[in-house]
Parts: sequence; C-alpha cells; structure tokens
Amino acid sequence: MSEPKGLQEAIVYFSDPDNCISYLAARRWPNGVICPICGSDSVSAFNPTRKTWKCAKHHAKREFSVKVGSVCEDSAIGLDKWMTALWLLANCKNGISSCELARDLNVTQKTAWFMLHRIRLALQDETFGKLGGHVEVDETFIGGKARNMHLDKRERRITGTGGKDKTIVFGALERGGRIRTIVVADRKKSALHATVKEHVEAGAALYSDALKSYDGLAQEYAHKVIDHAEKYVDGQVHTNGLENFWSLLKRGIAGSYVSVEPFHLFRYLDEQVFRYNNRATKDNPLNDADRFDMAVRKLFGKRLTFASLTGKLCETSF
Repeated sequence: MSEPKGLQEAIVYFSDPDNCISYLAARRWPNGVICPICGSDSVSAFNPTRKTWKCAKHHAKREFSVKVGSVCEDSAIGLDKWMTALWLLANCKNGISSCELARDLNVTQKTAWFMLHRIRLALQDETFGKLGGHVEVDETFIGGKARNMHLDKRERRITGTGGKDKTIVFGALERGGRIRTIVVADRKKSALHATVKEHVEAGAALYSDALKSYDGLAQEYAHKVIDHAEKYVDGQVHTNGLENFWSLLKRGIAGSYVSVEPFHLFRYLDEQVFRYNNRATKDNPLNDADRFDMAVRKLFGKRLTFASLTGKLCETSF
C-alpha cells in the first residue's frame, strides 16, 4: 500500500501497526536501525511478534521499539492514534482541541491533552541562526477577553486596561522565509532591543511600528518605521506579514483552544510557527503529506513527561 496523501488515506494506512513502524523507522534510521541507547548499528533483525529490535551490545534496555527516545516513549497509546493526532495537529490551520481529538481517537481528554503537548514539543523550531534580509518585528498581547469571563474570574484576572494582565509575545518575520516568536516579560526598550539583536543579524532591513521602544535600532539595522495612526503600508515599510500571523494565532487560540494558560503559551506558539513556516507557497508548494513527513522526522530526540508538563520536573531531551 502506498504512503498516504490525505487524512482518510492516513487513517487507513496507519491502522496497520507494521505500516506505522516501517514509516517511522525509515525516517528515523534512513541508513539502517541504530540502538537509541548506545548508538551501535549492531542490531538484530526486527522481531515481528514483539515489534522490537535488540542491540548486540550488552547494556540495560538492549531491546527497543521505534518509540524509544521519542516523544511517544512509555506511551500505552498505539502508534495508529499517535500518527492520526500528528497529522491533524500538523495540518489543521487553526489547530485541534484536546476535547475534539479525544472524541476522534476515543481516548480521554486528559490523554489527548498530553499527546498534543508532546507533539508540540516535537514541532519546536530547532533553527538557531539569526534572521536576515528584510525582517518585520512586532509584538502582541495574548489573554482572555474580559467580556467573555465570569464576574469572579474577571475581578481576579483583569486588574487594569489594555495589555495589563496579558502575556506579551514578540515576533520576527523574515520576508520570504521563517518566523520566530518569543514570550517576553515586557515591551520596554531594553527587553525588545536585546530580543531583536538576539534573533536578527546586524545590518538587516528592519521594519516595525511606531512603538518608542524600537527607537535606537537604526544604529545596527536599516530600521524603517510605519505609524499605524497614519497608514499601514508605505512601499516596503509595513508589518502586515506579522499582523497576518497574529491573526492566525489568535483565531486558533480563541476558536479551537478557547483559553491558554500563560505558562503553556510557548507550546501553542511552537505549533503555529511550525505550520506557518511550512505553509504552501508559490515557490514551495507543500501539501499535507509533506508537512506530516517533516513533523514525523522531528519526533525523535525529545521527551516530555506528564510531571514536567505540569510543572513538577524539567523537560528532558536526548
């Protein structure tokens, strides 16, 4: 059976456990199976009964499955459900809530919530180079709307106006390239200047709105400002690419997730950044299967336990 190109084909294809294992193994070990514990390529043939391989070297955990060393490790959920969840999260433009995924996979909401967060960890952008060329920078506030809250919650959470009591997210968009988002503590000049310098290479053409905190960046960048009180576009000077991303992000949060706790917000940013950076464009016509393939390759080398997700322990990576 050929590899799936759409959701319906994916559900049928991954309903066979052997298809799940072969698909994952081919992307994890393109040059042959390697022991995830010691890195040895001296591995026995696949055991079709136990669905495992065995390392020839003597050490703890010699026998391993394709899940070991991935975000799916120690999960009792079958790979068929993991693959379906990954397909949905990687390709649904506004994301998918844990309640909806729980109904689709016939698991509990708590299980679906944990699965989604583990997948979001896998989707993290691992590019460490700075953005260059023409770069838009902007920031936005993420938080609940007062009119949608019960009175007791509103009195507890809304203690001011504007952005007070909301989480600030900074974004940098390389036109024709990638976007990067960071949760920041405030919009003060020192914080924003440090963030821009960390993620945008010196000498780049920089575009921002008229926020005073961006003043002074012209010393290191070709900095141009668009004052939204007057207009939104002046030739190449605008931040409309980032405004589009903020719209997609907030639509997903408000429409699919309804409410996101501030300490989990960075995970939802990782999810939206992955979809945006791997969107279909005229120069790069990606489809759902391509995006899913990219997501599968990012499953390995990371792990997230429930204890660390709920704030009891630190995340670990292999």
